[in-house]
Amino acid sequence: MSNLQGKRILLGVTGSVAAYKAAEWVRALVKEDAMVTVVMTKAAERFIAPLTFSALSGNPVYRDMFSDESERVMAHINLSREADAILIAPATAQTIARLSAGGADDLLSTVILAARIPVVFCPAMNSNMLAHPATQENIRRLQHFGYHLVQPDCGSLACGEVGDGRLPEWDVAREALLALFEPNDLMGKKVLITAGPTREPLDPVRFLSNRSSGKMGFALARTARRRGAEVALITGPVSLLDPPGVEVVRVTTAEEMEKAVVSRLEPGQVVVKSAAVADFKPAVYQAHKIKKTSQGLQLDLEKNIDILKKLGEKRLEGQVLVGFAAESRDHTGEGLRKLKEKNLDLIVVNDILGEQTGFDVETNQVTLIDRTGNTALPLLTKEATANRIWDRVVSLLHERGGYGG
Repeated sequence: MSNLQGKRILLGVTGSVAAYKAAEWVRALVKEDAMVTVVMTKAAERFIAPLTFSALSGNPVYRDMFSDESERVMAHINLSREADAILIAPATAQTIARLSAGGADDLLSTVILAARIPVVFCPAMNSNMLAHPATQENIRRLQHFGYHLVQPDCGSLACGEVGDGRLPEWDVAREALLALFEPNDLMGKKVLITAGPTREPLDPVRFLSNRSSGKMGFALARTARRRGAEVALITGPVSLLDPPGVEVVRVTTAEEMEKAVVSRLEPGQVVVKSAAVADFKPAVYQAHKIKKTSQGLQLDLEKNIDILKKLGEKRLEGQVLVGFAAESRDHTGEGLRKLKEKNLDLIVVNDILGEQTGFDVETNQVTLIDRTGNTALPLLTKEATANRIWDRVVSLLHERGGYGG
């Protein structure tokens, strides 16, 4: 189930060539079972037809503030009453200026002026227009009003220039929307997360690793960011995009991950080690490719550093340490042993043999174990699982009086 399922999103589309991207955003929202209603400005109709949005959303498109249709007479008031959030994408310089001045000379600006729901705006325009002091002041003014800004991307623009002003990708706007519907109970907290596998090189072309995809760690990073945390994510080699708004550090070996973690440790931090760090590494690295021989190959291994155990032994004041254990049997017993052995506050145990709970799948079913007991969670998406983990972390922070939210 998507976190946007059932959410009523009012999408305001204004006069930018980037309006075509908004059509793809409608498709993405509908795919997640959100209910989308589109309001277009007259300028937006110069770039894309209302029929496109109507077909994609399954709902009529609102365009005229002075419609004679009975159900639309009070649209400027009723539309925001019937929505959970307003998303303005693309938001042109003209629209931003109009809204910052409290203008109400078209349907979209009137709807927003009358709204008592969250408003997210995504600027899209020429770089020079964006950089102009008037536009920057207007953006700051909207933020002062409580509107949520999605920063524009940098890249090639329709005018042929390269710079800031591109409408961001949907994933970035999606995160801004999802954050509206999450509690801000990690606001002010710094969270450090590790994710993915490590690779321990044997020779220039071979390495020892495991099947970790990093999806659970990335889900933890996304959901923590939505709940207000300042998040740093240290990840081994994975094929996942960086979560928006998260500091991402990419490493390869266990040694590199350990150095990256230690360099970012702070008192009062929440540290979640979901990475599947290789337990062993080759005792000797071969500088040249090992050739096949008829005698086969004997590989000598040595233990890797146990990053989480080291953190438990030398934890800083006020830290909350969360570990992960991927187990194939005796889940509770192994979880309790590691909880005590590594001096953790919470450990998350998942079954690596389940078809829907193993590696590289979108779901997980875990058991949360702390010093007071254990809780078995149902089969959930990895983002839903991540939120359940954060719920428990927030409870731990409350219990020890370290909650600053």
